[in-house]
Amino acid sequence: MISNQWYAILPSKKVKTDKIVGVKRMNLDLAIFRNSKGEIGCVVDQCTHRGAALSLGKVKDDCIQCPFHGLEFNKIGKCMFIPANGKASTGDISRYNVKHYPVREENGIIYLWYGDEEKITDDLPFFDKEIDDSFVFSELEDHWNSHYSRCIENQLDVVHLPFVHQSTIGRGNKTLVNGPKVVWEDGILTTSANNELDQGQKPKSPEECVIKDTHLSFRFPNIWMNHISENIKVIIYFAPVDDENTVLYIRFYCKLTSLRPINSLIAYIGKFANKTVERQDKRVVITQKPKASSLRSGEKLVPGDGPIIKYRKIREELINSTVK
Repeated sequence: MISNQWYAILPSKKVKTDKIVGVKRMNLDLAIFRNSKGEIGCVVDQCTHRGAALSLGKVKDDCIQCPFHGLEFNKIGKCMFIPANGKASTGDISRYNVKHYPVREENGIIYLWYGDEEKITDDLPFFDKEIDDSFVFSELEDHWNSHYSRCIENQLDVVHLPFVHQSTIGRGNKTLVNGPKVVWEDGILTTSANNELDQGQKPKSPEECVIKDTHLSFRFPNIWMNHISENIKVIIYFAPVDDENTVLYIRFYCKLTSLRPINSLIAYIGKFANKTVERQDKRVVITQKPKASSLRSGEKLVPGDGPIIKYRKIREELINSTVK
C-alpha cells in the first residue's frame, strides 16, 4: 500500500443514517457509520473491551455502540460511555478509545486516509475538471480475487484489447501497438490506445503518437477514468480489500442530452455494457501471478506496456517516499 493517501473505498449511499457497515479495506476490518447529523465515522471493527465486532452493534446518541457490553464510541473512536460503570462515573476512560481512520466524502464516494494524520491533505482524488453536476451516473460493483494493483494495470493495458475484448471494445483485430504515448502531469497519468491492423508496418514510437480525444487517465492511489467523449465517461475506483482481493466500483457517466431522465436511462444501459467488458477482463486478470505487481515481478514486458511500466515506477517511488 502507498501511505499518506486518500483511498476511495465505498459509495456514500452504502452507509445510511444511524446505520453501521462492516467492511474490510487495506487489510483492516473497519466499522463505518453515519450519525444523525449525516457525519461519517470509521473505526477498527473490534471493541477494546472484549474484542467483539462493533459493526454488529448500533448507532446510539451519534455513537457506535458495542453489541456485547454497550460501550459507546464517537466518530473519532473516543469512548464516551461504559454502561457497566454507570452514568455517575467520572473516571478516565480514554484507555478504551478505539483506533479510528479519518474519512471524508465527495462525489458520492467515501475516502479513507491511510497514513500519518499530521500529513492529511485536502486533495481527494477525482476528475473534477472532467465531471461536474451536469452528469448523471449508474454504478456497478464487483469483487475480484486480485490485488488492486493488477486491477489498475489492466485498465492501463492497451495491448490486451484485441484479445480479451475481441467481441466488444477490441473489435477489428488491431494487434499492432503504436507507442503508446504516456503523460505524467499534475498528478495524473494519461495514455490512449493507438493500435492498428498489422500489415507488416513498423510500430510508431511513443514520441510519434498523441493522446487521443478518447483516452485513459489515472490518479493515485486508486481511481481511473476512461474519457470516451466530452459527454460520456467511465470511472472506476479500486477499493483494496487485502493482498489478494479488490472491490471495483464502476460508474458510467452521461450528459448526452439536456434531459436528466434520458441521461439516467442511457447511464443505466451503459452499466450493462460496462459489466460485459469488465467480466471479460476479470476472467483473465484473476489468474495473474504473482497477485501483486511490481517493477521486479519477473515479467518480460514489451514496448506496448509503457503505461504499466510508468504506473509501476511511480507507485514504487510513492511507496519508497513514505518509508520511514
